[in-house]
Amino acid sequence: MNIEKLEHNMAKLTIEVSAEDFDKAVDKAYQKNKNKISIPGFRKGKVPRQVMEKMYGKEVFFEDAANICIPDAYAKAYDECEEEIVSAPEIDVVTLEVGKPFVFTATVALKPEVELGKYKGVKVDKVETEVTDEDIEKEILKAREGQARQVAVERPIKDGDLTSIDFEGFVDGEAFEGGKAENYSLTIGSGAFIPGFEDQLIGKNSGDEVEVNVTFPEDYHSEKLAGKPAVFKVKIHEVKEKQIPELDDDFADDAGFDTVDDYKADVKKKLEEKKANDAKKAKEDAVIEAIVEDAKMDVPEAMINTDARQMMDEFAQQLQMQGLSLDQYFMFTGSTKEAFMEQSKPRAEKRIKARLVLEAVAKAEKLEATDEEVDKEFADMAEQYKMEVDKIKSLIGDVEKENIKKEIAIKKAVDFVTDNAKEK
Repeated sequence: MNIEKLEHNMAKLTIEVSAEDFDKAVDKAYQKNKNKISIPGFRKGKVPRQVMEKMYGKEVFFEDAANICIPDAYAKAYDECEEEIVSAPEIDVVTLEVGKPFVFTATVALKPEVELGKYKGVKVDKVETEVTDEDIEKEILKAREGQARQVAVERPIKDGDLTSIDFEGFVDGEAFEGGKAENYSLTIGSGAFIPGFEDQLIGKNSGDEVEVNVTFPEDYHSEKLAGKPAVFKVKIHEVKEKQIPELDDDFADDAGFDTVDDYKADVKKKLEEKKANDAKKAKEDAVIEAIVEDAKMDVPEAMINTDARQMMDEFAQQLQMQGLSLDQYFMFTGSTKEAFMEQSKPRAEKRIKARLVLEAVAKAEKLEATDEEVDKEFADMAEQYKMEVDKIKSLIGDVEKENIKKEIAIKKAVDFVTDNAKEK
C-alpha cells in the first residue's frame, strides 16, 4: 500500500491485490453467478467458467470480483495505515486487467491536527437559575396536558383537535404512490402534512367527505410530485378534543401528593434541579464554543460528510422506534436525504471541532482514564444491560475499550475547561 498526502488533511491510499488473489475472487464471482447464466448445450449452473469467459469475455466477472476484493483489501490497508482515518473511503479503480494485479485507490480524510488557543480562564455569560411562579405554572400545565383525555365531540373541527381520517391523493387525476392511508390519526395544527392540508379540515365535521387542494413544495423529494398541485379526497371518521383536568387535590393525589401546595413544592424543587443542570450544560457549551473559536484546525469536507451521514442514520433509528421509516418522514415533510445532509453539515462540523479541541485539551493537560474509571464504566454498562461485569468485559474488544478511555478523557477535558472558566 502506498499513501499520498493531499491538501486539507486528505490522503489517497493506493491498494494492490495480487493477480493470484484476484483470480480467486473471479472464481468466487463465477460460483456466485453461474446459476443465473444459461448457455445452449449446458444445464443451468453447469456451464464451466472457461466457456462463459470465452463466450462473454474474460472480464465478465471482473466487476463482481473487484467488489469481493475491495472490502477486505481496504480493511487490511486501514489497519496498516499509521495515520488516523476519519471518513468513509471514496474508491476508484486504477487497474482491472487480465493477468495483472487489481489496483484501486481509496481517498480518505485524516484526523486534523489542532492548534489550541486560549482554553483556560475563558469568560462566559452567567446563566440565570431562579425558578419563578410562571415557570411553576407552565410546568404544571404541561403535566395537566399530559393527563388530558381525548374525547369524541360532535362539532366542527378546531385547531388542536385529533382527527381520524382516510385519504387518497391525486395529481392530474391519477393516484400516486404513498398518497393513501386509512384511519390515519392527524392532529390539526401539528404541521405533519403538506402545508395547507390541515387548515382545510378546520370547520368540517365527522362523516364529511372533503376535497383538499394543496401544492407540493418545489423541493419535494419526488420529482414527479415537486411543485405539482394535488387533490386529496378525505373522509373524516372522528373528531376528538383535548380535555385538561383541573388542578385540585385530586390531581395532586394522582401525582402522589396530599395537597396542591405539596405538589407545587415538588415541582419547584425539580425545576430548580433542572435549571441548575441546564445552566451547567449551557456554561459547558459556551466554554467549548469559545475554545473552538480560538483554536485552529483544517477539518476535511469528507469528515463532515461522514458525520452528517451518521446523524441521518441516528435519526432514522429514532424514527424506526416511532414506527416510521426515513422515506415516510421525507414524504410527509417534503424533504429529501440530500437536503437533510446539507442541513446536518453545520451541526456535524460543530460536533467534530468540539471533539477535536477537547481531545487536544486532554492531551495537553495529560487527562487520562484510570483503571478505576474504566471499571466503573463497565459496572454501569453491566447494570444497564442486566449482565455480569465479567460478561461485559468479555464482549468488549480492545478498540471499544480504547474508545471508552477516550470518552472518559473527553469528559475530564470538559470539566477542566468549565471549572477554569470565569462567569461575567
